[in-house]
Amino acid sequence: MKAGTVSLVPKQNRFINNMKINLSENAVFLLLSLPFLLLFFIFTILPILSSIVLSLFDYDMVSTPIFMGFDNYLRLFTNDSVFLKVLGNTLKFSVVTGPLSFCLAFILAWMINEFHPMVRSILAFLFYAPALVGNAYFIWQVLFSGDSLGYINNFLISFGIITEPIQWFKDVNYNMLIIMIIQLWMSMGVSFLSNLAGLQNVNTELYEAGAIDGIKGRWHELWYITLPSMKNILLFSAVMQIQSVFSIGPIVTQLAGYPSVNNSVDTIVSLISDVGTTRYEMGYASTLSVVLFAMILFFRYIVGYLLKLIGKGN
Repeated sequence: MKAGTVSLVPKQNRFINNMKINLSENAVFLLLSLPFLLLFFIFTILPILSSIVLSLFDYDMVSTPIFMGFDNYLRLFTNDSVFLKVLGNTLKFSVVTGPLSFCLAFILAWMINEFHPMVRSILAFLFYAPALVGNAYFIWQVLFSGDSLGYINNFLISFGIITEPIQWFKDVNYNMLIIMIIQLWMSMGVSFLSNLAGLQNVNTELYEAGAIDGIKGRWHELWYITLPSMKNILLFSAVMQIQSVFSIGPIVTQLAGYPSVNNSVDTIVSLISDVGTTRYEMGYASTLSVVLFAMILFFRYIVGYLLKLIGKGN
């Protein structure tokens, strides 16, 4: 027994020493990460938790908050016709412009990646430029101005196609489509640039190994080598697109005003801004924010599931 006990002592000492080394190394990493974790908690986690709690209250920033339970959520889905309209608009924007901008950003990056480095750099700058200039969408306001001086109206009148100027952003037949096009133009920059960087970092030896294993043609290379090698980049691109389409609001307000004609292009973000900053119903605005946050999480996990299917199949 003594011999056995003596033989365990060095092992225990080594285990304790290893634990001390790991703790000291982790302490350094934790210390270096502490400023970020603190700021992340203050500016991200805490506002989310505060919104969830505040959504259960009636609060106007002046009076004492009154606990309402889930009354705000019931009001949202049963007694707010505007919310149902803006929910439909938000889903239209997300379902149409989200996948389109995601696919276009990758296809453009895939095509441009084949060009000479100098040409590739110039084209990359041109496609990324809208994301650099925050108010670049104002050029569309000039193009689709509702008077005869607007470029589109002037062109159509000059050729006799129309006789009176069209109020593009006030006409429900056109405003949704135009704003979708503008959103596509505005939202591809970051995703495009990240996809281009991801394509340039794919290991070229994988293509040689794939050719030996029987992969033939560019489409097979794309599905079985390129896309699987870029899953993390694609997830980042998808998350940026989800954030972009669900946060569309300022662009709509600037171009179509708030409220738009019959709330035809208003989104949840526009409604949150109106409820929170105009009517000061902070509890109800928090309820809208929580619902929007839940929608973003739902689509994020749907996209994550779909990305796991890349590279699978015969």
